[in-house]
Amino acid sequence: MSADQPAMARTAWFTDARFGLFIHWGLYAIPARHEWVQTREQTPPEDYAAYLDQFDPDLFDPADWARKAKAAGMRYVVVTAKHHEGFCLWDSAFTDFKATNTPFGRDALRDILDAFRAEGLRVGIYYSLIDWHHPDFTIDPVHPLRNHPDAIALNAERDMERYRSYMFAQVEELLTGYGPLDIIWFDFSYPDRAENGLTGKGRDDWNSEALLALVRRLAPGIIVNNRLGLPEEAPDVVTPEQLSPPEWPERDGARVTWEACHTLSGPWGYARDMGSAKSPGQLIRLLADTVSKGGNLLMNVGPTARGEFDPQATEALETYATWMHHHAPAIRGCTAADLPPAQDCRLTRKGDRLYVHVFAWPFRHLHLPGLQGKVSQARLMTDGGEVGIVAPAPDDPHENMQIRSRPGDLVLELPVKKPDAVVPVIELALC
Repeated sequence: MSADQPAMARTAWFTDARFGLFIHWGLYAIPARHEWVQTREQTPPEDYAAYLDQFDPDLFDPADWARKAKAAGMRYVVVTAKHHEGFCLWDSAFTDFKATNTPFGRDALRDILDAFRAEGLRVGIYYSLIDWHHPDFTIDPVHPLRNHPDAIALNAERDMERYRSYMFAQVEELLTGYGPLDIIWFDFSYPDRAENGLTGKGRDDWNSEALLALVRRLAPGIIVNNRLGLPEEAPDVVTPEQLSPPEWPERDGARVTWEACHTLSGPWGYARDMGSAKSPGQLIRLLADTVSKGGNLLMNVGPTARGEFDPQATEALETYATWMHHHAPAIRGCTAADLPPAQDCRLTRKGDRLYVHVFAWPFRHLHLPGLQGKVSQARLMTDGGEVGIVAPAPDDPHENMQIRSRPGDLVLELPVKKPDAVVPVIELALC
């Protein structure tokens, strides 16, 4: 593939997959208080580095992670090679702050990528542009030392050019030593932040144009996200975080390839005491809603310090697995239906198949705008059983027992009892 290939060629597999697993895993799993624990608690880098000697995930089994993701219907993974703390999951030649220098002693990133590839899943890496451990990364409004009385003076001893060289070297190391990679997920730019005389960082701090050029040269087929601070550069994928857009996002009037990234609860990294877990209904509705607007869902899991998915994560993945067993065709390869909305439903479409995701099960009848005469058959995806299509009622004002609908509506006659699915789906064959 050439470096000037259109983004659509790079993302064809991606928009077919529709569902991926995000994995945030690093030293922050040990304090178990959020992946931003170092800066939230303003822990100096030299103190935080003590966790290096405690990293020993004895129950680490990436093959189990990969099997669970595949069973859940996910078709790709993005794993944090390095998060903001600066700890590297791989055996980088450019730092000692890495998994191979812990009691664990293994190249965790290679193990994870190999396990997911073995299950037939596409693989990507997250690489933080931020690095709170590196001695040349200047103190800024999100740095753990932002409130240090001598922060500005300390910055005089730091050199972002040396940090950029380190960052470029690591990105090249990952792309050449751990490929082929399907996604590189950079995170993130924040030039408008300011605090205590410190300013945030953006494209100039990362030298984003050159960084993107490096990626395109080394891995022209890889998908690159939109967090390098290059607004004039059309990204391969736009990545709204922890939100659901009201409609398909656009750029300059054209729809974009996009991916919503979400957590099972609040934090991205493992946080033992977080109690805001999404319900099964929220998990499934989030997936269906995203695909109905032409997007992908990247759902995050934060493994524990022992290297396991915690019970909440396992239960969520099992929820997806159970639902996707019957309903994967309504997600994979699907996109927005571009039809009038139906009450309490989301619509996805693939070719001549239209999928109606029923968020609130009605009593007996479902009215679908604009589809009268355009559907040859309907069935429930849970069992393949037929769903009745109600013939239009005669225009008789005295016949008040007939099913009435708006002109052009398709009316389906449903079982009174809701099917045994978190979100039932009706498959319609279009004429």
